Amino acid sequence: MAGRQDEVVERFHATSGRLTGWLALLLAAAVLVAGLAYLDEGFPPWVAAAALLAGVAAWAAMLRPALWVTEEHLVMRNLAETVHIRLAAIEEMAVRQVLAVRAGDRRWVSTVIGRSWRKAIVARPASGPTTPAEGMSYADFAENRLHELVDTARRAAGVRPGSSEQLALPDAVRREPAWLPIVLLAVAALVFAVTLFL
Repeated sequence: MAGRQDEVVERFHATSGRLTGWLALLLAAAVLVAGLAYLDEGFPPWVAAAALLAGVAAWAAMLRPALWVTEEHLVMRNLAETVHIRLAAIEEMAVRQVLAVRAGDRRWVSTVIGRSWRKAIVARPASGPTTPAEGMSYADFAENRLHELVDTARRAAGVRPGSSEQLALPDAVRREPAWLPIVLLAVAALVFAVTLFL
């Protein structure tokens, strides 16, 4: 049963930041390789270490984040953690410059889906297609689809947004630390700090 609950229903692709992330990662890799190749010729070790730190940070902050929906949860993979939010427990949700979700008396944010500042000040359409339509932005489609999935989960659980029944749902939010990026960032920061004093 747990396997079925974890089955991915829909994945949402990033609306921005990926190109910048890849460019930052490639630039950091180029500087790091040059630093290692020319270390004996006077290339400052701290510059190579800074490139390593910048590359890891670019990967963790811009390329690692992901967003998907399983049978029961909205899953937000961010820089330092993965958050599983029970769909029926979502009280409010909006896509502005980032996706903001309110559940379990807290606000959770994902940078995967967002709008430009100018588009973010325009109100969300009340309803719309749940498949990409011509002329419709991906952020609008994603927001409509997420609302549809949340509404379906609420109906199945028999709860209304903000009701005491919704607030009483068990396991509304589950957080898992993302040890790989945390460790990589800590190691890269340590290497950078050490090279500064060499």
